[in-house]
Amino acid sequence: MKITEQDGKHRGLEKKSIKEIISDINELDKEVPIAVEKKLDQIELTVQAIVEKLQNGGRLFYIGAGTSGRLGVLDASECPPTFGVSHDIVIGLIAGGDNAIRKAVENAEDDYSLAIQDLMKYKISSKDFVIGIAASGTTPYVLGGVKACQERGISTACICCNEDTPLAALVDYPIEVVVGPEYVRGSTRMRAGTAQKLVLNMISTSVMIKLGRVHDNKMVDMQLNNNKLFDRGVKMIVELSNLDEESARKALLDKGSVRRVLDNLK
Repeated sequence: MKITEQDGKHRGLEKKSIKEIISDINELDKEVPIAVEKKLDQIELTVQAIVEKLQNGGRLFYIGAGTSGRLGVLDASECPPTFGVSHDIVIGLIAGGDNAIRKAVENAEDDYSLAIQDLMKYKISSKDFVIGIAASGTTPYVLGGVKACQERGISTACICCNEDTPLAALVDYPIEVVVGPEYVRGSTRMRAGTAQKLVLNMISTSVMIKLGRVHDNKMVDMQLNNNKLFDRGVKMIVELSNLDEESARKALLDKGSVRRVLDNLK
């Protein structure tokens, strides 16, 4: 039986107090970053491969179903506002399409041929990189997509939470973060989902840093689409230049991005 489907040590949950339940969950969650730490070497190799692809005009795709698919879509959707890249650089695809982000689409994850159909809409090629996300490591939508990519010479990785999975056996860069059984048996939106989110954070953030989308530790290419972000941009300019706040604000209004202001001051 898959580790993600096994019984955990906590039983009789309905008999516990709220304090006991949240304490149990917190205790188990503390183990997740330790499990991720064990896979840093694999994550590093994956990031290196992705950076090379994107530096040469490729794109990064995430494919997944259910919670795994939603996490991929979430990570992809955060890249444009955070790092100022276009929406077609990091792309998240979920079994069942965008409707499945909010509501489960029946049988979509069981369709072995659906993912490559979704990917081909983007004219995917060997310039690109695909990460299959599946806690179980057995999701047909992801397996079929990864296998089809391999047949087309497209580099692949996976993020899953079981050992020696069919998915890991298919990809070039397997990342298997084994966090153990869930507090609610089989509910991989919990620890497995947290592990996947941590790995996705590492991948997209480190890729964008290596692509030059961060200066010092600052999001100099972020989209300034609300007052909070504009004010953050002003503070960045003040910290990174000799401009006072009023001058920084005027410069940012004129140039439209922190990076353009800083480049103009060189």
